[in-house]
Amino acid sequence: MKNIKFTLGIAVFTTLFMVSTSSYAQLTLPRGSQKATVSQTVGISDISITYSRPSVKGREIWGKLVPYGMNNLGFGTAKESPWRAGANENTVIKFSNDVSIEGKSLKAGTYGLHLVPFENGDVTVIFSSNSTAWGSFFYKPEEDVLKVTVKSNEISNAELLTFDFIDVTANSTTAALKWSTKEIPFKIEVAVNELVLENIKNELQNSPGFSNQSWRQAANYTLNNGGDLDEALNWINKSISGQFYSQRNYNNLLTKSRILAKMNKQKESLELLDKASSLANKRQLNAMGYQMLTQKQYDLALKFFKMNIKNDPTDPNSFDSLGEAYKTMGDKKNAIKNLKKALSLKPSAAVKANSEKLLQELGVKI
Repeated sequence: MKNIKFTLGIAVFTTLFMVSTSSYAQLTLPRGSQKATVSQTVGISDISITYSRPSVKGREIWGKLVPYGMNNLGFGTAKESPWRAGANENTVIKFSNDVSIEGKSLKAGTYGLHLVPFENGDVTVIFSSNSTAWGSFFYKPEEDVLKVTVKSNEISNAELLTFDFIDVTANSTTAALKWSTKEIPFKIEVAVNELVLENIKNELQNSPGFSNQSWRQAANYTLNNGGDLDEALNWINKSISGQFYSQRNYNNLLTKSRILAKMNKQKESLELLDKASSLANKRQLNAMGYQMLTQKQYDLALKFFKMNIKNDPTDPNSFDSLGEAYKTMGDKKNAIKNLKKALSLKPSAAVKANSEKLLQELGVKI
């Protein structure tokens, strides 16, 4: 009887020991295929891909280690599975905002990323709502959120599987997997302006809205990126007056002048530009002069350059700018006069070089 109890006790202890030890986490050891994350910002949207990186190690990859088409992996519940685009657990792609993949819409979120390569070079890219699975052994077609087909490219050997963003513009990027002799790219587009403008509206109701500069920045962005000009005008007006943060200054008057010009209200724009000039410093006046010179508003260009000279008749750069304006207008006599005056005032090396270059172009020997 004692022996039976002892044997039973050992069995229970052994069982409890096995259960308790199996509940502990496994040791943290290096992976055979190291984990990596690559990310890219487009506008104000963040895109990231997290994946594991197997090496080629002399193996034939495409059509062999990674079979063509959908396949029964011999494990899990899926009868047919795509490739998990890496090793170990799911390759995961995350978008902070809505995007377009190869022209098809995809909501912001986190997705399992799978690929189905074909022998003819086509590749189906699958975005799955299941981003937490281990690979694609339990793949379910009904969890697919988006599928697009792209063309793969032949490349020189890439030993280590790598995701990268190979092209970035103001509104898009191209993500690409490179492994062995293939590159698989897919284009991601973001409605940057719409997102930024919506974000601006939200931020102006938060702490950035307490700053005069924020309202001017909002108006400038809208002006420069094809937004609603009436909204831009409303924002810049708030920057100038009527609010607790309002402040009338050169920058917001100039911005309002530019908005009015784009609204084809030229008279109001020029009147406001004149008011802005009265608040401008030397550098700002000089910039205004060159802006008017580019727009062939010669009278205003001369006015702004001469204001600088009146404020500081010893500044060689102001005479250099005025001389350049006269040269652009075709007034050789006044151009030479002012450029020589600039040289007589001990200009910096840059101003001296510009004055001498312009004089030589006018046929004056230096």
